Amino acid sequence: MKIIRPLTLLAFSATLSLQAAQPEYVDQPQLHDIAANVSAQRIEQDIEKLVSFGTRHTLSETESETRGIGAARRWIKAEFERISAACGNCLEVYYSSATISGEKRIPDPVEVVSVIAVQRGVSDPDRYVLMSGDIDSRVSDVMDATSDSPGANDNASGVAGTLEAARVLSQYRFNGSIVYAALSGEEQGLFGGKILAEQAAKDGWRLKAVLNNDMIGNIEGINGVINNTTARIFAEGTRQTETDREATIRRFTGGEVDSPSRNLARYIDLVADRYIPNLDTMVVYRLDRFGRGGHHRPFNDLGFPGVRIMETNENYVRQHQDLREENGIKYGDTIDGVNFDYAAKLTALNAVSLASMAWAPNPPAEVSIKGAVEPSTTLSWQALDKAQNPHLAGYKIYWRYTDAPQWQFSRFVGDVTEFTLENVVIDNYFFGVASVSKDGFESPVVFPGAAGAFGE
Repeated sequence: MKIIRPLTLLAFSATLSLQAAQPEYVDQPQLHDIAANVSAQRIEQDIEKLVSFGTRHTLSETESETRGIGAARRWIKAEFERISAACGNCLEVYYSSATISGEKRIPDPVEVVSVIAVQRGVSDPDRYVLMSGDIDSRVSDVMDATSDSPGANDNASGVAGTLEAARVLSQYRFNGSIVYAALSGEEQGLFGGKILAEQAAKDGWRLKAVLNNDMIGNIEGINGVINNTTARIFAEGTRQTETDREATIRRFTGGEVDSPSRNLARYIDLVADRYIPNLDTMVVYRLDRFGRGGHHRPFNDLGFPGVRIMETNENYVRQHQDLREENGIKYGDTIDGVNFDYAAKLTALNAVSLASMAWAPNPPAEVSIKGAVEPSTTLSWQALDKAQNPHLAGYKIYWRYTDAPQWQFSRFVGDVTEFTLENVVIDNYFFGVASVSKDGFESPVVFPGAAGAFGE
């Protein structure tokens, strides 16, 4: 097994120029390697296997070894266990489940079972980043649990991507922990995500990022566009758990576009620019598609940072459809509608983002800011735990114009807990702080106050 530790040294920058187009950044060769090691062929094989179960509807067959949701989840668990065996049992593989009943789409008691694999970090194992895909599939009638429902793109592609990310990343060791989650019950009401999110909160997981992958394989849109070079990252603004007092503070200090989910999305967007060839990501300032939802939402509901990563151009005749042909149009989510190279590209985006965050120190906590009616801006934060973050080099302050979508300027300030940007007026910019490792890995940027906090 190949075990690689980052060796690149960080070139610290003390440049304060407001003319810089982008902050200086240390390129990480091992992240390029991770992206290159994602296999479109293995993703194709996994999607074929998931499709072979006929239907993966949440209410479908559980006893058969060849058909239904039970067979599918047992195969996924066995696959995670094979991946773990190949890395010296580096994954903790288990079922996450609860019995659901009395719901509109689950009226009678049904055990909703997800498959979870955890790769423990070496210095900060209680800090987590998570990638997920959805096991279940459906046809036109959301209660039809018997008809063939291949669910090739929605969402065998997301599960296959999660399995492939586990194969690649399990060959490395990280400071923080990585969770690979195949979630069930999505089409019936996001139940797999709700169960895991509630358990994570109960167990005190320091969950810094949820990357929900729901449909990552289609490149032919219902709008006639064929495009394999773009992807969307959906990220909510004001967090669901905001209190009335926090809302009042945000009204006067900002933060509507700087929730931890939004800064997670900015982080992934920069990862795409730096490490994923021929991919441009679109950060969408919305929880999900218009009026719709996905499995990141239960995590957002509890205050965890989470985003949805998916294709840019959806094809609705391939989503939630009975298999049929009408007026020359083929309906149904079949495997011929999946572009495996594109699914591999979005999987690589996930894998590199997870690795970068897991190698980086914990995001700064208790970030605060002051500078009203002053010529300069001062930021302060809580020192990171050195036992959890032995690779910490220090902190980098970021700022941008208030209408800019991405961070524009930065300054590495060293291993301190307060720094003043002289003659940088607080009213004219948004600010944040990231932690930086000795190898040059950076955490997501943390906006000051409760609006932007990633937690402890």
